[in-house]
Amino acid sequence: MAADQLQRFLFDGTAVRGEIAQLESTYQEALANHDYPEPIQHLLGELLAACALLTATVKLGGTLGIEIRGSGAVNLLMAESNPGNHERAQRLRGIARFDHEAVAAAGDTSLHGLLGDGKVVITLDPREGRRYQGIVALDQPTIAGCVETYFAQSEQLPTRLWLAADNQGAAGLLLQKLPAESTSLAADADGDAWDRLNHLAATITDDELTGLDTRDVLYRLFHEEQPRLFDPAPVMFACTCSRERFGAALHQLGADELRGLIEERGEIETQCHFCNTTYVFSPADVEALIEDPDASSPTMH
Repeated sequence: MAADQLQRFLFDGTAVRGEIAQLESTYQEALANHDYPEPIQHLLGELLAACALLTATVKLGGTLGIEIRGSGAVNLLMAESNPGNHERAQRLRGIARFDHEAVAAAGDTSLHGLLGDGKVVITLDPREGRRYQGIVALDQPTIAGCVETYFAQSEQLPTRLWLAADNQGAAGLLLQKLPAESTSLAADADGDAWDRLNHLAATITDDELTGLDTRDVLYRLFHEEQPRLFDPAPVMFACTCSRERFGAALHQLGADELRGLIEERGEIETQCHFCNTTYVFSPADVEALIEDPDASSPTMH
């Protein structure tokens, strides 16, 4: 697998575009410091790849999040990203919440076996404009199928995804049929391209998707179609947590509760669930926060 990246491509003469996301260090950093069983690692890897693909697809100037909320041994899978470009990496992070004993006892480690009934929530939070949420039922056997349902219902764009993750990396392939008004193609230009390209893409194996270089994947699938490649864009793990953000959250608890916590514990320790960074607030820090929610000190572990 190549360095963590997104590779966009286009099939000239058709209304079909595509992307491949390949994640290795991003995936490994998302798993670091978390005791995730292997089935959860792989599901989270697929979700990270899906999030990377969607962020590039919807061209959002803000945060995109995908949450899968379940009622089973796993109650949450979540991935978030902020967009990048050819010079600045897309920033990606993810987390899972689960019952260790229930996961260990689970005989079925598929998506539905671990999460049970639930829903998929896709949140688009632009820097400017209104926040949007699309919700679909967790009624498909795979994460890819759930995301395809979201595109069919919310974006109304025919979209197919193939996602895979193993112990080393995660990857995803997306094909999307562009609306006629966004292309200069005649209505009858290569009318069977969408079905033909989907048939070719469906021959990809998980091992090929996670193990081959992006260009090798494209050659393996579409060497007779000659896709046009754009410059790849980097992807990296990065967390948006900060002492200031945790301080602002603590301020919302109110003076009485904060002082009660200090009296009980001596200090307040908070931890980011994404990256496991710990922030410690001393009694003096808490008093400063009560007076000014923007107050902070450099104490951090």
